[in-house]
Amino acid sequence: MQSEKIDQKANEYLPQMTKFLRDLIAIPGESANERETIKRIKKEMEDLEFDKIKIDAMGNILGFMGDGEKIIAYDAHIDTVGVGNIENWDFDPYQGFENETEIGGRGASDQLGGIVSAVYGARIMKELNLLAGYTVLVTGTVQEEDCDGLCWQYIIKEDKIEPEFVVITEPTDGGIYRGQRGRMEIRVDVAGISCHGSAPERGDNAIYKMAEIVTEVKRLNERLRDDKFLGKGTLAVSQIFFTSPSRCAVADSCAISIDRRLTAGETFDMALEEIRALPCVKKYDAEVSMYKYNRPSYTDLVYPTDCYFPTWVIDEDHKATQSIVDAFTSLYGKPRVDKWTFSTNGVSIMGRYKIPCVGFGPGKENQAHAPNEKTFKADLVRCAAVYAALPQSYAKRA
Repeated sequence: MQSEKIDQKANEYLPQMTKFLRDLIAIPGESANERETIKRIKKEMEDLEFDKIKIDAMGNILGFMGDGEKIIAYDAHIDTVGVGNIENWDFDPYQGFENETEIGGRGASDQLGGIVSAVYGARIMKELNLLAGYTVLVTGTVQEEDCDGLCWQYIIKEDKIEPEFVVITEPTDGGIYRGQRGRMEIRVDVAGISCHGSAPERGDNAIYKMAEIVTEVKRLNERLRDDKFLGKGTLAVSQIFFTSPSRCAVADSCAISIDRRLTAGETFDMALEEIRALPCVKKYDAEVSMYKYNRPSYTDLVYPTDCYFPTWVIDEDHKATQSIVDAFTSLYGKPRVDKWTFSTNGVSIMGRYKIPCVGFGPGKENQAHAPNEKTFKADLVRCAAVYAALPQSYAKRA
């Protein structure tokens, strides 16, 4: 009977959730430009009578329901990527579209739908007295697309908030997710000597050196560690830079960026040393380093960090995992338990700070960062309902 009430209430709120999501889609909100998105979320939290609402110095919005000693958190990053080539879109990415079953627009799946379901899930908890003695925290976090997990480094270390566990509301294709590969951003620099392009033998071409290094990097990808659950570690050259006095001169420096995905058992030291050990990296005395992130948030706060985002996995039989499985099962039957391909704020929450994380959110992974992005109204309802049922489910296991 309780499950029926929760599902009924979530369905009743679908028109409001749809409007809220479409309002958020209409606000361009790329990383470090989320101010107006945060304002709109604050208004919705106020209208739904959250017990406490705070916007911290970084610009994250924190909405609280209940007054229990222990916190269960629901995290949604609310920044989006850009639209890319507008000609790849069949509709305006900010005006979006809506039909009977879908809502389209930039951020629909990644991941504005998550904050919508979380906010309304908390409202349902309050209405139906489902808080089970906990405080529920809904976070709308910033700069995830630029630097995943930075927001939670701030929340944990500066806001001094440490939840019992966190539900990450990134899209999960209807499943419960319990882990992801980590990642890091690596740079390789090699030096050369410029000369006139008409006599290249007088110089030392940095681009030619880097071409040899790139070939070795590509081969390294083929022999990286594999993990039965998370899959294989990978790397990809994502950017290339050079300096040269002119188009008629030999390049005197060259650099590449590498997107390195870390599977279970891989560390940032290991990943750096694998590249440093490449024959041509040694031969050309190339410098291998890790990027740092220091872009100001929309509040002008700078919170520097290494561009290292640790791998994390939670056991399938952990009480947090099983509690959300129980909540889902009570409403909709047994769920699929799986993992993300991409990265989430869990890299800090669990990867750095060992606070348990589970994933469940509206939308599909393959919609993230894609043109014609969309999410699904049924997902908004299911997620809000499962979020609402979770505190009592967790209390029974805890």
